[in-house]
Amino acid sequence: MKRSTATATATAFAGGSSSGGEKSRRRTGKSMDWINGDTLCIIFSFLDFFDLVRCSAVCKSWNMVINRSRLLHALYTKKVIADASYSLIDMGRPLNAVLEDMAMRRHRSSLINGSVHVNQWIGHTSGVEQCRMKMGLILTGVGDKVMRLWSAESCKCLEEYSLSDLPPLVDFDFDESKVVGLTGTRICIWRRHGNRSIFPSREGTFPKGLCMRYMDPEAAVGCEDGTVRVFDMYSKSCSRIIRMHSAPVTCLALGEDQLILSGSSLGSVTLYGPTSDQRVAVLRASDRTGIKTLCYNPSSQLVFTGSTAGYAACWDLRKMKSLWEKRVSPNVVYSIQCLSNDPSTLVVGGIDGVVRILDQNSGEVLSSCVMDERKAKLTRTKSLFGLVERKEVNRLPCDANISDIPLTARPPIKCLAVGMEKVVTTHNSKYIRIWKFTSKTRN
Repeated sequence: MKRSTATATATAFAGGSSSGGEKSRRRTGKSMDWINGDTLCIIFSFLDFFDLVRCSAVCKSWNMVINRSRLLHALYTKKVIADASYSLIDMGRPLNAVLEDMAMRRHRSSLINGSVHVNQWIGHTSGVEQCRMKMGLILTGVGDKVMRLWSAESCKCLEEYSLSDLPPLVDFDFDESKVVGLTGTRICIWRRHGNRSIFPSREGTFPKGLCMRYMDPEAAVGCEDGTVRVFDMYSKSCSRIIRMHSAPVTCLALGEDQLILSGSSLGSVTLYGPTSDQRVAVLRASDRTGIKTLCYNPSSQLVFTGSTAGYAACWDLRKMKSLWEKRVSPNVVYSIQCLSNDPSTLVVGGIDGVVRILDQNSGEVLSSCVMDERKAKLTRTKSLFGLVERKEVNRLPCDANISDIPLTARPPIKCLAVGMEKVVTTHNSKYIRIWKFTSKTRN
């Protein structure tokens, strides 16, 4: 049995879209009741290591079968013995820690050396600027007063959130239960699959908001007057007003320990710690132009910024010192992001439309990618406004002259989001693009 066939068979047994799965659920009440653990073990034994990890996350019963059979441990031991980059010390570490490390190594390998293509589709009726990606889902919006939630795998629209009766959307964020949007001086909450609620207007306490980040139970709004307003999602009230800058707050990042980081139009990054209830530090790069984008990696305690002059910079919060500062774009860096548990790679997008992969610790550009406009084909997947196009991608040599590449192949990247072996980009156009990277070594 081929691996792809085994994966498809396993998915069908999970109760996919087939009519047989629906009939079995109606007959037994549970889609897994009619297949025993021994049969599942036989199917799972045909999968490679990472597909088996994915199957273990499908449901509790699959997880139990996989762990009891020790299939993951067997494949992991085989991989450590076969791969010289792993040591026998790794075999003594907790399996979850090793799995995460292996996943991040594969993610890095895919971004730098793997094959890559772009799926693009029309997702909105006017220019879309913002995107977020979490849990295999993509949220897009800003432009036509509609936010749409997409599947990162199928590119299909799953949910839609309308702002027809509200001011234009400025920023948004989401998690597994809610979508939170900033519309100038108001915050809105959409329950996933539910109704919308709007924070009450509080005259004089909420100047124009320019950016927002959300981490349950709070949303932080960066304002034009240099403050950050923190709102409680449940009481719908402003719990804190923090003076962060003397200039407009242009970007925000939140840490799980309630750390708030903000960038300003004057080129500084301010850290606020809730325990001391005051600014912890102010970080400044030698490039004093405005901070356009900000990314915080909690796993490595590193902070990354992109400036209006095309510079990327990094600070280590454990030492409160600058690690590097490099010009990575001829002009504005609009977006800079990484996976929260990835300690090695960073993805940068800017005005020249090139997707660049950087080393987090040195700032070295490891790979640069642009679409190949000459090669495209329509897939069978249908999006909201038409078919999904698949385009090939060119990895650029270090000495490539960007100006020689047609602008149609590299529209400015206004926002990007990073997932496992995926990068989503928006370009202030109707198109949404998802860059899919595939490691050369899949097993």
